[in-house]
This record gives sequence, C-alpha cells and structure tokens, in this order.
Amino acid sequence: MKFEQYYLECLSHASYLVADETTGRAVVVDPQRDISQYLADAESAGLTIELVIQTHFHADFVSGHLELAEATGAKIVYSSIAETEFDYMAVGDGERYSLGEVTLEFIHTPGHTPESMTIAVYERADDAEPYGVLTGDTLFIGDVGRPDLLASIGFTRDQLAEMLYNSIETKIKKLPDTTKVFPAHGAGSACGKNLSTELVSTIGEQRETNYALGAPDKQTFIEMVTEGQPPAPEYFVYNAILNRQERELLDEEEMPAALSFEQMRAALASGAVLLDGRDPEDFARGHFKGAINIGLAGRYAEFAGSVIKPDVDIVLMVDDDFELEAKVRLGRIGFDRVVGYLSEPLKAMLDHQDMVQTASRLTAVDYTERSREIADIQLVDVRNPGEFSLGSIPDSISIPVGQIPGRVDELDPNRPTVVFCAGGYRSSVAASVLRTAGFGDVSDIRGGYTAWSETVQSA
Repeated sequence: MKFEQYYLECLSHASYLVADETTGRAVVVDPQRDISQYLADAESAGLTIELVIQTHFHADFVSGHLELAEATGAKIVYSSIAETEFDYMAVGDGERYSLGEVTLEFIHTPGHTPESMTIAVYERADDAEPYGVLTGDTLFIGDVGRPDLLASIGFTRDQLAEMLYNSIETKIKKLPDTTKVFPAHGAGSACGKNLSTELVSTIGEQRETNYALGAPDKQTFIEMVTEGQPPAPEYFVYNAILNRQERELLDEEEMPAALSFEQMRAALASGAVLLDGRDPEDFARGHFKGAINIGLAGRYAEFAGSVIKPDVDIVLMVDDDFELEAKVRLGRIGFDRVVGYLSEPLKAMLDHQDMVQTASRLTAVDYTERSREIADIQLVDVRNPGEFSLGSIPDSISIPVGQIPGRVDELDPNRPTVVFCAGGYRSSVAASVLRTAGFGDVSDIRGGYTAWSETVQSA
C-alpha cells in the first residue's frame, strides 16, 4: 500500500493519496483545488488515480474534485445522500471498494454535515482490522467537527450535534484502538475549537485524550461541542455551496494579468478591492489608500475570505514573483475574480505619492503611554472569543477580525482607534479594513497582546 498525507499549512488542510502498488490503482481523498502535487506523485509512482473521494461538502476550501476528474478521468465519490450538480459515484454506508489488495470501506458519519462519511483503509481485503481511518471533519485529533456550520441552510446546530454524537458512539468508537486516525484538518482550522498540531493519532489515543469522546451522555456532548466555537469565516457558506456545483476549473499555472497604475485605478473605480499581500511592516511604511493588508506569509486566503466578499473583483499588490501564488491561494477558497496584479508596485507608489499613506503601528510601550494621554481611545481586540476570554487589555471591545466589516457600526469612526490581536498579523488586516470604512485615526499594536502582556509583566 502507498499512503501519502499532504498538509497545507495556510488552510490547516490534510488530503490523502491511497494506492495499491501491485495494481497501480489509486484514489485521492479531500484534495485541495490546485492538484499538481497529486498528479506528479501518481505519475512518478506509476499510479492511475481512478477515484476522487470527498468525505463531505467542505466549507473552508474549494476542493479539487472537478480539476482532478478533468485531468485524470477519475470518478468523483460522495456519500449516497449527497446532492450535487455534477455526476458522482454514490457509496452506501458499509460499502467496500477494492483497489486490489488495498480495500476501502465507506462509513456514513453524519454530524459535521449530513452527508459526512469516513473511510476505513485496509491493507489487505481479509484483514480483521483497518490500517487507518480517514475521518474527514467527523473526528479530529483532540476534537470533533463543529456541528453549527450548516445551521443557516437547512439544519439546526443541535440537530447536527445529535447526528454527530450518534456517529461517534455507533461508528467511530466501534473501530479498534489500534486504528490510525487521519483527519482532514489540524490546528488553526475554524472547523473545530481544540484541534491538535498532531496530524495522526489512533482511535485508542482519542478515546483517552479527546474531550468530545469522553462525554458521558448525548446532552453533555452537544453542550461540549457547541460551546465556544470560533466565528466561522464569512466565506464558509459560499464554499459549502460552491463545492456542490459545477464551476470553472482553476488553472494553477496561468499568471494573472499585469496591470498598469492606470488600469488598477480604473478597476478600483469600478468597485474592485486592492488586496495588498505584503508584510504588515512593509504595508505600514507605505501603501495605496483604500488597500486592505493581508500578508501572504500568514493565513492569506482565510482572512481574505473573512473580510472581502466573493462577488467583487480583486487587484493584487504583492512582492515580485508572488503574483501567481497569491492568485492560486485565493482560488483555493473560490475567490476567482482576480482581475490582475499591479505591475511595478513600488515604482507606482513613488510616482503617485499623493495616493500613498502610512499606517500607525504602536509598540506595547507606545500604546501604554498614549492610553494615559488620550482618554477617548477606542480599543478593539480582534482575536477570537476563546482568546479574549483568557485575558485581554483592559477596556477593550471584542470584535473578531472576520466580523469587523459587519460590525463596523458598533464603533465610532471619529474616535482614535487602536486594534490588536495576538501578534500583529490580524490587527493589520482589521486596521486596514477600518481605514477603508472611513476611520481617520487607526493604529494597531505591533506584537499584539503577547507584547503587551510581556510589557506589563516586566513593569
């Protein structure tokens, strides 16, 4: 058996290639939208990808099932209760599929979504116990999939939580302790609240350490898994729907168009957003007015999808040679309306300094001093509620960064405003969004709450 895990850090997403090396037959499970790595690995190993298997309709990324099916002729596989616009191979609960000796068993495990399933992988068809189980978003390392993401499109949170409890109790817990667990996400994903940085575990380990698997009864389980979930990024519902539909395929090798300054201005005048992917420090030293800063070095697509609508055009501004990367990363969440990138951005800023502004970034010491001098500072904590509950700077307002666009009316644009996160990445995103909303005096704290806490402790 050939078994490969692929992990995409910027979306905390794990996908898999499983193959029988004696027959050369392979499947890919929960692929990301840019598929070149699966194709390259299959070709180098002499494998033929014949199935693209989806554990469920993903909400946090656009899957590459259509791209892989087009490139390889593979069939797309979903649970038999899924409904899609495209043709797919429906598999029933308990149904098996042979790749030769390597055998897959499809197990319906609704809860995270109604059509969720897990896949038990057997190295040999007559093995008594599976080698491992691909759990999708049903079971994570340290957590289970959150049951509230589909509450707005047909199912209540508690209905899905009850389904999830039944799946865990009657399906997942019935697997042998030695079965390896391979989830679809790791730490940092908004698909759960307590995901581990580990990317593989066993059923036995999860029985002992996973808080959700230790729930004594259904009601306790429901309360445990629904309480304290991080805010779901705005693009999640869009992706969950898009993954059911026919759509345009991503060309991961096609460069976005190079735009002159005049072409950029025309696009912005027509409603496009200027997305500045440079480091927050570079952005602070100078950027075009109205630009939103989401650094490529961080969770670029996730935060773009949190503060920008999917139905607007996007102009990219990035360091040289990162134009294609920026386009592909946005494509991973279905944000395909990239009209191009600004050519020679630094020259454009030098030539048009009347359209350039700097951004105020305060050190923790600067903020402390300024807060003593200015009584009317509006302090906004843009971390998640779970982070906020563990401690925050006194008198701060909690508005997670992804909620800033929709809750901007809760803030006064005429007051001096300071935003902060844990380290300074999210705060630069939030501060740039507030500036585009008309806030005149906005700063963020360099180093965020971490730096502020260290300053307080050393005082």
